[in-house]
Amino acid sequence: MPYFHLVFTPPESLRALSMGNPRPMQAMLFRCVAATLKDFAADPRWLGREIAATLMLHTWTQRLDYHPHIHVLIAGGALGAGGQWIDARKGFLFPVHALSKVFRGKYVEALEQAMASGTLRFSGSTAPLRETTARSRFLGTLRRTDWVVYAKPSARGPQQVLDYLARYTHKAALSNERILGADGAQVHFAWRDRAHGNKRRTLRLPVQEFLGRFVRHVLPRGFTRIRHAGILAARHKSAKLATARRALEAPPPESSPTAETVEQYCLRVLGIDIHQCKACRCGRLRPAGSIAPERRTRDPPDGVR
Repeated sequence: MPYFHLVFTPPESLRALSMGNPRPMQAMLFRCVAATLKDFAADPRWLGREIAATLMLHTWTQRLDYHPHIHVLIAGGALGAGGQWIDARKGFLFPVHALSKVFRGKYVEALEQAMASGTLRFSGSTAPLRETTARSRFLGTLRRTDWVVYAKPSARGPQQVLDYLARYTHKAALSNERILGADGAQVHFAWRDRAHGNKRRTLRLPVQEFLGRFVRHVLPRGFTRIRHAGILAARHKSAKLATARRALEAPPPESSPTAETVEQYCLRVLGIDIHQCKACRCGRLRPAGSIAPERRTRDPPDGVR
């Protein structure tokens, strides 16, 4: 069965508003992407049935710029009402230009409602949006802007995309491996320049700028980065997945899969051997003992004794 990798990206003009309202804006992004996919899947011209999709939020670029977008891993088919599996056309799922227009329409409509209801805060560069006239102009510009939706079949199946997305499920923006050095004034880290052949480059930032860029990608407390749509949604997942497996003649999952160790996970997903010496890249690190945390007493605040 084919799988597809889709990416939904709102325009740059929304980024300041999203930075000031991360929880409602990112939740809105999830809802509109899921609703767009469900509408296209329900259309008889494409599938006419219920999809199986996993959605994951990313907010950063290689340079730590704020760039919210949703990655989607979606099966190339759908579960029919009678329990049969319906395959998508070979190498094709949905028309991306139509996807982008519907996605834009849903998002702008949801944004207009959020603005009218007082859900969003306007400050800094978005302060003019407190005025009704400025909001109308802003929404009108968004409706005339081309929104980007990327779609590509996954040539090596879902595992390729899952391995790529898994690198970002439990970290924010930057791995330790990419930090090349720091002093009291600057931090410098490696990044890949995809616009010029994916060349490895180094970016140096003042400490405050680096910290500012990094903390933009820390999600609001309790916010879910990964969500599911269609037959993978939590409400009816067990029954619908069982039906899909029967239709595809796929074996059920192991009842008690063997859990990976931290070492195995890092090697498989990140390609990092955590026991390899970082200095010589040959020797093996072995635990020599444990160090108990040091208990420190905190001095009372100034003026309090």
